[in-house]
Amino acid sequence: MQLKINALSVIVVLSCTFFSCSREKVVENVPREELFSLNYGNFEDEINLFSLSDVGEINTSLVMHEGFFYIANGEAGKIMKMNSYGDLLTLYFNEDINPVPSVQAGISGSNATRKSISYPFNSISSIAVDSRQYLYVVDRLPPERVEYDSNTKEILGQVVLRFDDEGNFLDYFGQQGRGALPFAYIRNIYVTRHRELVVICKSDDSNVGETVYWFSSEGFLLTKLQINSKNVPNPVDPEGNESFVAIENVVPGYDDRMLYLSINYYRNYVDEASRVQSGIEYISTYLYSLDVETGIFDEGIEVPSDYYEVAGDYSKHEFNVPYEFMGVTATGWAFYVNSIDAGLNVQMVQLNGQHILKRVLTFDRYRSLFYALNLSETGVISALIGNREKASFCWWRTDSLIKAAIKN
Repeated sequence: MQLKINALSVIVVLSCTFFSCSREKVVENVPREELFSLNYGNFEDEINLFSLSDVGEINTSLVMHEGFFYIANGEAGKIMKMNSYGDLLTLYFNEDINPVPSVQAGISGSNATRKSISYPFNSISSIAVDSRQYLYVVDRLPPERVEYDSNTKEILGQVVLRFDDEGNFLDYFGQQGRGALPFAYIRNIYVTRHRELVVICKSDDSNVGETVYWFSSEGFLLTKLQINSKNVPNPVDPEGNESFVAIENVVPGYDDRMLYLSINYYRNYVDEASRVQSGIEYISTYLYSLDVETGIFDEGIEVPSDYYEVAGDYSKHEFNVPYEFMGVTATGWAFYVNSIDAGLNVQMVQLNGQHILKRVLTFDRYRSLFYALNLSETGVISALIGNREKASFCWWRTDSLIKAAIKN
């Protein structure tokens, strides 16, 4: 499952921070395994992250599935499938904005194991891969095919493309299934163990919130759910009079038809000296599972927050901040991350509440201009880290920590 810190979103552009985590020194590091790197450029085995012609977030994401890396490079209009040694295996590309790959051009000596597939991508973002190695890609429709929903007042301009394991385009998904009405803004997509596509859409209208579309492996719509701040549990303020609810992330389970919601709760902050309301403050985070077929939430578990301090000229202020929810593994662990000076804090919470593991994922944040993260179903965290010279790919084998915890 990919996180766009945008990301993972993600994708995030980092700058110098004024915060420092006072507890990170007691947390062990997870060894980082460097895998390969890509140069910046427009050739088939290069990546383009910083297009000068585009303004806004970096629209590149990463999925690691069964040891293979799928890189959706939105800035270049292409998707690369690579092995963990950095060998390009398959290239999906828009030939209008990319040079013809050497394998397609028939250049002598080109790697015969490479495949290239031409497809007129418009503006790709999130991707997902199922157990058949079918590829699912979020793409924006051309302007003449975009529709408008007068009820929600939303632009319907995104679809999910599907390619088979040979790279052949099969069909596209819309709101009702294959070839249907386009989606509004797609926050992310996922594929379960049963090859069921889950599309998470997010609306700017708080009354709409998150809309979840769950499709069968054959492409039929099984369930559509709308989740907003008014229809989720609120254990800190059951009446909802003195708190604010923020649905931080929604992801599906890998095995069952369950949704996992990480919800942050806030309240008004009143300055003690002036007695004037000066903002809102974070209270706590709860993780809930929602049965898609019954619509019933479980009791939820409270997720420990991270702890920061801000130093001023003459004082020091301490406060709690929420982690960002990455997803849930097939073995029943919820993963949370948060930026720190050394890289990232990762918190792994067992869904039955028996174990909580905290570790540090180290990398040079201050040399990193961008990073995208991915959580695999087995619990491996992979990263694309872009600095001024190149884009590096690595992973942290957090799955081994989970196995050790289960044994103990």
